[in-house]
Amino acid sequence: MILPIYAYGYSVLKKVAKPIEKDHEKLDELLKNMWDTMYNANGVGLAGPQVGKSIRIFLVDTVQMEDVEKEVKKGIKKAFINAEILEETGDSWAYEEGCLSIPQIRGDVERQKKIKIKYLDENFEEHIEEYEGINARVIQHEYDHIEGKLFTEKLKPLKKKMIKSKLEKIKSGKVETEYRMKFPG
Repeated sequence: MILPIYAYGYSVLKKVAKPIEKDHEKLDELLKNMWDTMYNANGVGLAGPQVGKSIRIFLVDTVQMEDVEKEVKKGIKKAFINAEILEETGDSWAYEEGCLSIPQIRGDVERQKKIKIKYLDENFEEHIEEYEGINARVIQHEYDHIEGKLFTEKLKPLKKKMIKSKLEKIKSGKVETEYRMKFPG
């Protein structure tokens, strides 16, 4: 089932999400619905708060970027549960990001090139892995969601000023998308 994506302005997007227990009700169904929702919106990542769930879960699929993005040599397709970034290293680099919860707004965000992350997969098996480049960036973006942070907070001051009125339009539902959204108010 395709879920509505919660738009900029919803408080769930600004909260630190809660850990998930192994017996979380209908977790398999939620994961399936999140994958369907992400693909329906042409996304490469989606986090629990973006579908109104303040829980520490996010999906990443950069495999679909392999043919169109030179930075992606080998993509990943994974669910991350109760993730914790252990380390961010390497030079910072800017890359234009967007977000399904903030449609039609993009901007350069500086992030470190490499990460080390601990997480549980959908079977609640623990992994500690390292990623770099686009894979690391998409994970960092989605991880920010479960920490209650949005990419717009990382933009340069001038860019923040330039998008202020666009953000207000999104908050009030005055934005066109090709996917289902839920707006505050």
